[in-house]
Amino acid sequence: MAKYKKKPVVIEAVQYKIVDTIPCKFGIHEESNSMKIATFMKLPIQHVHFDSKGEYINIETLEGVMRADIGDYIIKGVNGEFYPCKPDIFQKTYEIVK
Repeated sequence: MAKYKKKPVVIEAVQYKIVDTIPCKFGIHEESNSMKIATFMKLPIQHVHFDSKGEYINIETLEGVMRADIGDYIIKGVNGEFYPCKPDIFQKTYEIVK
C-alpha cells in the first residue's frame, strides 16, 4: 500500500454568517441573508435552496444536496463547483493565502 498526500490547491471560500453589509445583486435590500451570501459567492441560484429565515442553505453539489448552516464555510472547488464545509474541518484543512 502506498501513501499519498493532497496537492496544494488554492480555493475560494466564504463563511456563511448573518450579514447586513454584502451588497445586494439587484439593489433590493430586503434580500435574505442566504440570498446575500449566494450573490456574494456568485453561487448558481438554480442550485441553491434557501431557508426563509436565512439560517441555512441547501446547495446542490456533485455529491448531492448538502446543507450549509450558519458558521459553515462555502467553498468554490477547483472545477467551479460549490460545497459546504464545517468550520473545524475547514480550519484543519485550509490556511489563508497571503
